[in-house]
Amino acid sequence: MEPRGLVDLRGEHGAPFAAHYPGDAVVMVSGLPGSGKSTLLHRWSARAPHVATVDPRAVHEACAAVMPDRLPYAVYRPWARLEHFRLLRRSVRRGGPLLVHDCGSRAWMRRWLAREAAGQGRELHLVLLDVGEAAALAGQRARGRRVSRRAFARHRRGLGRLLGALTAHALTAHARGAAATPVPEAVSVLLLDGASRSRAAEARFGGCPAAAHPVIG
Repeated sequence: MEPRGLVDLRGEHGAPFAAHYPGDAVVMVSGLPGSGKSTLLHRWSARAPHVATVDPRAVHEACAAVMPDRLPYAVYRPWARLEHFRLLRRSVRRGGPLLVHDCGSRAWMRRWLAREAAGQGRELHLVLLDVGEAAALAGQRARGRRVSRRAFARHRRGLGRLLGALTAHALTAHARGAAATPVPEAVSVLLLDGASRSRAAEARFGGCPAAAHPVIG
């Protein structure tokens, strides 16, 4: 499957599938905290070790490793976020296929990433996990890491706006008999729920160079 426009696989069951992207594509995997972004990225990275992956959790852990144990994360969160942004920029500018772990609730981040990619003649693709609030909270409990209520509510509002925009685009496109343009900054949006997420076996990147890219995270 080569995602283009809006591809909504929510509620669909069937055999495992591979999402096939251009060889230098930037693919952002988004969803609520606990929705299974890391699980999906780990699965895809294991199948494509030549593809670099940027995960903010790795930056968080690296920052925590050099900070006093008694210092709460909230104190150095701005520094961790700045380091993540720098790492993401370096990874994009390095070229080659890239997987990005992001909450997806910040439109400015998608726009910035799309501009960085477009400057190199590359495409931004979005994979959005829509598993629902209850499943996301259960996922947080299962992994033993929970975000604050305020942060979760912020992510929920941002993703709610994005899902609303996707629905509006789909309805308009259907009425006009044209392919949906999900969000201006993304060439494609692949919508997955819990069932279709488990079917997304791998991401393939056409024309990948033989040399391996580092997996970050």
